[in-house]
Amino acid sequence: MTHRFIVPPGKVGERLDRFLSAAIPDLSRSRIQRLIEEGNVRLGDGAARASVRLKGNEVVTVSVPPPRPLDLVPEDRPLAVLFQDAHLLVVEKPAGMVVHPAPGHPEGTLVHVLLSRADRLSGIGGVARPGIVHRLDRDTSGILVVAKTDQAHAALSARFSSHREVERAYHGIVWGRPQRASGTVVSQVGRHPVHRKKMAVLPKGGRRAVTHYRLIESFGPFSIVEFRLETGRTHQVRVHCASLSCPIVGDDVYGRPRKVALGKGRSARTVTVPRFLLHAFRLAFAHPVTGERMEFTVPDPPEFAAFRAAVDEAYG
Repeated sequence: MTHRFIVPPGKVGERLDRFLSAAIPDLSRSRIQRLIEEGNVRLGDGAARASVRLKGNEVVTVSVPPPRPLDLVPEDRPLAVLFQDAHLLVVEKPAGMVVHPAPGHPEGTLVHVLLSRADRLSGIGGVARPGIVHRLDRDTSGILVVAKTDQAHAALSARFSSHREVERAYHGIVWGRPQRASGTVVSQVGRHPVHRKKMAVLPKGGRRAVTHYRLIESFGPFSIVEFRLETGRTHQVRVHCASLSCPIVGDDVYGRPRKVALGKGRSARTVTVPRFLLHAFRLAFAHPVTGERMEFTVPDPPEFAAFRAAVDEAYG
């Protein structure tokens, strides 16, 4: 498909990628930028750059190639589908499943399973990440929305990026308890300056991250906390919990080892937590095409109840 535009005088000084993302609403700005990088956008008779400032009356030609065939093999694995229509799916990702292929995880991902469930997925995420609008860490279980069309993908991505009309809530079991029963953590989060596979709260730089939390209850030396995300940075809840000195149980990257010593004396025991205990239990958003309010809630996974039972037994 080819789009052709003449830049109107009112767009003088605007970046090319911003102009095109408004002119072609079915494509996200990141998709536009990739098309430019791949040489599929021409400004007049020459190649284009995403950051070029428009002068007015230029001819812009955008060639959108057909989606490349996926070389991923669909995998028929258990997956709870909470909702599906022509535009999107809402699924409950189990713990232990990586969202999309990446180094070290060439198969067994959510994308592989989605390919066996959906008649199509948005091509905006490319061959490796079709339909993926947002992510959960491998060991985080819970609700994800997946786009089936580029139009739905662009609209959902815009809402997740701007944090408009999207509600994301998690339950987590943490060590200790927050000093205050409720509050908000606001910080800059970015790559750890030394450990590049970790994120960290940074004194400067990084990206603004906002997490609202509420203590639900405490039991033994642990607590159940509800988190509501205002932003969606990588590892945000895990990093913010660590900054509160209440790391997620089982999070051996930002907290303590997965072998947990419980109780004292005869009741003492050690349990191994198979995953970190964080679960995305609620997701609400406006449907990207109809505008209808969509709300989904799922119960906490069995690992939460199993850990609670072990704690209750050890501490009486």
